[in-house]
Amino acid sequence: MAGTGNGPLTGVRVVELAGIGPGPFAAMVLADLGADVVRIDRPGGAGLGIDPAHDLTNRNKRSVLIDLKEPDGAARVLDLVERADVLIEGYRPGVTERLGIGPGECLARNPRLVYGRMTGWGQEGPLARTAGHDIGYIAVAGPLSMIGTADEPPAIPANLLGDYAGGSLYLVIGLLAALQHARTPGGAGQVVDAAVVDGAAHLTTMIHAMMAAGGWQDRRGANLLDGASPFYGSYETADGQYMAVGALEQRFYNEFIELLGIKDEVPARKDFARWDELEAAVAARFKEKTREEWTAVFEGSDACVAPVLSLREAPAHPHLAARGTFTEHAGVTQPAPAPRFSATPASVRRAPALPGADTAEIARDWDVPSIRTD
Repeated sequence: MAGTGNGPLTGVRVVELAGIGPGPFAAMVLADLGADVVRIDRPGGAGLGIDPAHDLTNRNKRSVLIDLKEPDGAARVLDLVERADVLIEGYRPGVTERLGIGPGECLARNPRLVYGRMTGWGQEGPLARTAGHDIGYIAVAGPLSMIGTADEPPAIPANLLGDYAGGSLYLVIGLLAALQHARTPGGAGQVVDAAVVDGAAHLTTMIHAMMAAGGWQDRRGANLLDGASPFYGSYETADGQYMAVGALEQRFYNEFIELLGIKDEVPARKDFARWDELEAAVAARFKEKTREEWTAVFEGSDACVAPVLSLREAPAHPHLAARGTFTEHAGVTQPAPAPRFSATPASVRRAPALPGADTAEIARDWDVPSIRTD
C-alpha cells in the first residue's frame, strides 16, 4: 500500500484536519513512525505561510482537498473517519461540532476511533475559547518565568517548549495510549484533550518537587539549573561564539577546571559567596580561545562542555553525523525521525504533502470513492 511505511505504526491510519503548529507536528511524528497519515487540506490552505513543498511537518503524509463548508464536506470526512484509527484536529472548542465532524458524529461512525484535540488552553475553562500562542501558554503554566537571567525579561525558547514539547508530544502520548486502550478486548475509542498549558505545566513536575523540598527558589537566575551556577551555563569565546558548560557533578567539575586551565586560580566550588568570582574567571578564560579551539580541548572528555552550534551547523557535528541524527530527503537536510527502533526502523519516505495531490491514491488505498472530485 502506497501510504504505509516501515516504522512501528505501520498499518495505523490517521486523519489530520489541516492546521498549524502542534497538531501538524504531532501528525508528522506518527507519520515518521510509519502511520498512514491523510491530511485534509481545505481550499485556500492552512499552513506556515511558506511554500508547502518546504513544510517539513507534512513529510511522510498524503493530502486530500475537502472544503468542510460545502454541503457534502462533512460526509466526505466521515467516510475517511470510518476507516481511520486516529483523528487529529486543532480548532478552537466547538468548531468541529459546528462543521458536523465533532467527536459525537465521528465516534458514532467509528466507535473505536481515537479523537485527538490539540489546543492551547484546552476544551474547557475560562480561556478555552480565546485566542493564544505558545508564549502565553508557557507564561500562564509557569515555565516561561524560569528562563533567562534575573535582571532581564524572560527569554523566549522559540515555540519549542509550549507548542511542541507541551503540546505535540503530549498529544502523541495521549493518542498512543488511547489507541492501545481501543485495541484491547472490550476497549473503545475516546477523546484525547491535549492542551499546551497542561503539558507545559506537567514538564515542570521535578521543579515543583524541588521547590516543595526547599531546593528551588521561585525566581529566575537563582538556581542550579537556570544560569545561577558558574558551572552550568554558556560562555562567549574569542571569536564571538559560545561554549555550553554543564559540569554539575564534582568529578566532572574537576575535569572541567583542569582542562580550562584555572584549577589553581579559582575559589572552591562550594564557596557560594565567591561564585561571582568563579564565574568571572571562567568567562575570562573562555575568551582566550575560539570555539573551535575550546572544542578541541574538551573533545572526548567528561567535563560536560560542548560548542553551541547553530541550526545550520548542527548536522555536521561528528557525533550527530555518525548517528544520522539529521537526514537528507528530496534535497532538504532535516532532523531524522526519533526515537529509534531495533526491529521497525522509521524513515523519511515522502516529501511534504502538497494540498490535494494524493486524492486519487487515497481514494483507492482507503476505498473511499466519495473523496474524489474528478
